[in-house]
Amino acid sequence: MEKLIPVFKAMADETRLRILKLLSCGDEICVCDLTEALEMTQPNISFHLGILREAGLIKDRREGRWSFYQLDTGDMLNRVLIPASLDRVTGKKLDGDKKRLDAARKAKETVRAAKAKADKPKLKRGRKPGVAGAKSAPKRRSAEG
Repeated sequence: MEKLIPVFKAMADETRLRILKLLSCGDEICVCDLTEALEMTQPNISFHLGILREAGLIKDRREGRWSFYQLDTGDMLNRVLIPASLDRVTGKKLDGDKKRLDAARKAKETVRAAKAKADKPKLKRGRKPGVAGAKSAPKRRSAEG
């Protein structure tokens, strides 16, 4: 019972339910994407993520200075309780959250693709990769000429 109290307290907040609903899609989500999806500040989102993490509902992964979150399905209670609870959570707010999350991810991917294209080295016409600037060997004269 002592384990259930923090779980139910964590799930008793609308913002935390919205976060759990977004995470229930299966992908890990960066805090920056959650701020755009929920239209809240990063400190506010981090506060709610901390409560969810302490309750054992989510887990995080650090990559450089970025934090990525996903549902913690390692516990049998979480594997049963979270999906059963979130199936009943619906509404226009949640639909808007999902649309904004998808838009934020699409915009981020577009920026990544543009950056990768800009970083790609451009080849000058008539030159092969790896021999740029290399001088060709002088032509040999034939014995006849």
